[in-house]
Amino acid sequence: MIGSGILAFGLYHVHSFAGVTEGGVLGMTLLLHHWLHLSPAVSGLVMNLACYLLGWRLLGRTFILYSLVAGGGFSLFYAVCERFPPLWPGLMEMPLAAAVVGALFVGVGVGLSVRAGGAPGGDDALAMSISHLTGWSIQRVYLISDLVVLALSLSYIPFARLSYSLLTVVLSGQLIGLVQRIRLPGLTPETQQD
Repeated sequence: MIGSGILAFGLYHVHSFAGVTEGGVLGMTLLLHHWLHLSPAVSGLVMNLACYLLGWRLLGRTFILYSLVAGGGFSLFYAVCERFPPLWPGLMEMPLAAAVVGALFVGVGVGLSVRAGGAPGGDDALAMSISHLTGWSIQRVYLISDLVVLALSLSYIPFARLSYSLLTVVLSGQLIGLVQRIRLPGLTPETQQD
């Protein structure tokens, strides 16, 4: 839940106001928010549920249950964040800072959730399913899905600004992996998730 809260806070206060987007389900929620005025709290929940259903048999019940908690937590926290004005409205004029700060929130938020055994976004379930079916690496599947969403985002984000989104996608992906691999003091290797 902490990871979901960090993710929702960053997505709302950084990405949604700075014109910097994410790939995958997160990027699609921002795309739908821009064009259809659908709240990411609602569209994210619907898309995540669809992805979780696709991965149910492959990933197991425990992962899916934790992911539903994380995804529901994201939607709840995002709905709360929407009730407040943006904390950093000046980020629109600083896209490089928005890309880096946004990647920190996404990387740490998703990384904590994945480390706990779930995921606030259905991207993970979908990527794992596609990887299993195609034999492609997870990183390759994530990159392809992110690039597709970023290409669609060209419909409302100028190309020059989208380069900052690409930076966010690359940084957040690396941070997710780093947070997931950090060894905590006092825990044996057998009790830590890889």
